[in-house]
Amino acid sequence: MQIAAVAWRKRRYEAAFIAKLNDSEAEAAETQTWLKFAVKCSYLDVDTGRELYGVYNRVLGILVTIINNPSPWLIKR
Repeated sequence: MQIAAVAWRKRRYEAAFIAKLNDSEAEAAETQTWLKFAVKCSYLDVDTGRELYGVYNRVLGILVTIINNPSPWLIKR
């Protein structure tokens, strides 16, 4: 979620903010893929994998909401 921290610092510039949020969305989706992999390889138990996957679903939902309506989050000049 380091990219999300970078996005937060880019709130002065809408296009840069959205671009970084899009990067964050892609990273969160990639993490979900790795969570599935970790469960299938028994590195992570199923219940923990489901819980973490659900957390990332919520994170993705928040990111998409902000991407679709960034105005309230932008720093006003």
